[in-house]
Amino acid sequence: MAAEHHATTAADETALELLVHGVGGTTPQEMLDDPRTVRVSGDETAAVFRRVEDADAESRAQDYRGKPVPEAYVWCNLTSGNGSRALWLLLLPFMVVNLAHWMRPDALRRSRAVRFYGLLVRLTGLTLTVLFVAAACEVALDLTAWQCAGTAACGERRAWLGFLSVDAHGTGGWWSQPGRRLALAALAPTALTALLWYLSHRTWSAYESQLPPGHEPEPDDGETSTALGKPGFWYGRRLVARLRAAHTAAGLLTVAAAVGTSAARHDRAPGGPPLLDVLGWALVAALLAGALLVVGVVVHRGRSENTLDVTLDRVLVRALPYGALALLALSMLYAGWSRPGWRSFGRLPGDATFGAIALAEGALVVALAVVAKAIYRTAPDRRTALRGLGGPATAMLACALGGVMSGGTAQRVADWLDGTSGLIKGPPVLLSWQASMIPPLLVVLAVLCAALAVRTARLKKREKARVPLDYHLDGRPAEHTEPSDAARTDRIAGTRARAALTDRAPLIIGVVSAVTLLLGALAVVGAWTTHEVPGTAAEGTYSVVQGAADTAQALGSWLIGVGFLLFVTWGRRAYKDPSARRTIGILWDVGTFWPRAAHPFAPPCYAERAVPDLTWRMAAWTRATGGRLILSGHSQGSVLAAAAAWQLHPSVRKRVGLLTYGSPLERLYGRWFPAHFGPAALASLHRQVDCWRNLHRRTDPIGGPIGLPGECGPQVDHPALLDPLAYGRTERHPLPAPILGHGDYRADPVFAEERARLLARLTPGVPRPRPEDAPQTRGGRSSG
Repeated sequence: MAAEHHATTAADETALELLVHGVGGTTPQEMLDDPRTVRVSGDETAAVFRRVEDADAESRAQDYRGKPVPEAYVWCNLTSGNGSRALWLLLLPFMVVNLAHWMRPDALRRSRAVRFYGLLVRLTGLTLTVLFVAAACEVALDLTAWQCAGTAACGERRAWLGFLSVDAHGTGGWWSQPGRRLALAALAPTALTALLWYLSHRTWSAYESQLPPGHEPEPDDGETSTALGKPGFWYGRRLVARLRAAHTAAGLLTVAAAVGTSAARHDRAPGGPPLLDVLGWALVAALLAGALLVVGVVVHRGRSENTLDVTLDRVLVRALPYGALALLALSMLYAGWSRPGWRSFGRLPGDATFGAIALAEGALVVALAVVAKAIYRTAPDRRTALRGLGGPATAMLACALGGVMSGGTAQRVADWLDGTSGLIKGPPVLLSWQASMIPPLLVVLAVLCAALAVRTARLKKREKARVPLDYHLDGRPAEHTEPSDAARTDRIAGTRARAALTDRAPLIIGVVSAVTLLLGALAVVGAWTTHEVPGTAAEGTYSVVQGAADTAQALGSWLIGVGFLLFVTWGRRAYKDPSARRTIGILWDVGTFWPRAAHPFAPPCYAERAVPDLTWRMAAWTRATGGRLILSGHSQGSVLAAAAAWQLHPSVRKRVGLLTYGSPLERLYGRWFPAHFGPAALASLHRQVDCWRNLHRRTDPIGGPIGLPGECGPQVDHPALLDPLAYGRTERHPLPAPILGHGDYRADPVFAEERARLLARLTPGVPRPRPEDAPQTRGGRSSG
């Protein structure tokens, strides 16, 4: 009995430090400072590692008294693993609009306005899908099949178009009829839609299928102030499946409309075949019915977070895409019917299509801004980015990014097919107007950057006066005073001033979004009223106006082309080069933390794998050992750590100490995502875990203080760490200490001190959880 009691006591005194890395990824060897590591749980995508010598630490608890067992959770392969991650660059606008969903301002209660906000973002995401597929239709159907193949001179220059092309008399082979050309070309945008579906379905099976530990939702007693602690928050499998079916159907219906309505317009002309005219009207009616059904599916249902919803709407998920595919097949068959007298001239009606999409996106963004402002007024917080308009501003940027990508693709393909020959009409006039808006937008951005540069210079000047005070260069006895170094002071002050630029990001995004909205509206009005490109429309006006229009049009076309080439080059390099893929992975680390709630084609939410991983590991380890646990998160890892802590059962959460460093929890997430990381949510996290300490530096552009009100602030935030550790050469630092900024917080002695304090506060020998506290895999009941 004595031996058994001794073993139990030793196990209970075991302490674990679970390290979670930040953006950019790392290796377990670097995290554990040891070249010999072993995977103790997980797979090639995400896993927990220990040093080889610590693999059986629980059986040798006496060897670890006074120090924790280090354990590293490595999740970087979730965002920068194999080469297929390069394809995620195609999904960038979808990721940005998905972020807008989570940027909703905090509200006193879940009201109709909150639900309406989510509905508007989902509809904005749907317009982006239609825009992408419409751009593919513009390239394949309009520029290639309708214009180039329908023009003898252009077709002769492209041998691969020979079987589609017409001759000088407007005739050709079986495939040369416009409807058949359109039907065959429709395979390209259909393939794009299938690729988007495949990427979403593949990641849905790998990410959204991870079940978090189920538990009953905690009562709303004022302690739980964020949805991140609800059982179903990190399990969006049902919603993503529904949205994926709806967006896939929307893409296929867009292709069907591009093919079928072109033939229907020809059949409605006087003297057209009556039977085909009737079939054309029936097809248009079916397409409208399908579009309404898609919109209904997107609008009808949002996220389910209060329970672990494992239901799948299998009939809807299958019937909607297959029904749209059947309509597409009928449209292709209808368009391919023989019409000997049909000839292709000019452009397909792309201006009306792209103009309608732009108007719909603008209207949705404006409505989103009105709703967001109404929500913000119910619980105003001055730290919220753009006073609650962060979500609408981000949605506007997503629409602009989608427009640039689609317009750039169409412009480059048109130049490739025709060059400067003028054989074809080229892309819709609206795309030229939109490209012409890029130079004025860059001028506004340049003015903003100049203003920020002036502000940074002023802040640097103030910091140069503060650096000597921080390092006590003037207050020590003479024998201990370090000589002042103007260059060293300048570097430290400059790093601090540049790090503060992060806090000005809301201003930049707000101004750029507002200007983009105004310029986009101007582009639509200009295209629809003149029906000419800007340079031609300005002819006959003042010379200044005409010169500005010509310059904007030329520069815009060049810039959008360069952007397209850079995008393709970047994607190709990311596919082949793992280091480039890791760089792009940083973008995904920040942008794909949130579940896919607004767009199913966005890159997958890695947190739906990482948060259950961490939660299961902490719950299983504390249940098996009853020991103390420090959850140690750097940068984005601190956000994952907080999310995992919220998912723990309260009895387990109270045995966890939280150590965050370089953390964006308040500086980025608290301001941009106030409904989930606002002051109330972070204060509740402080109350729910046993203890929490946060380390930050003034030279860190990402991390910052948590800034809780009242006495909670000093309890969580350590005063800003000095960076560099020493100003000049000292006995401890005989060589100049580097400026670390956002990295290597564990090199600071304060890190070890704060970790030791957290361990000392955590009570050793706590009782183990009862069996009913164990995680349930299907949302089962648990009591505490």
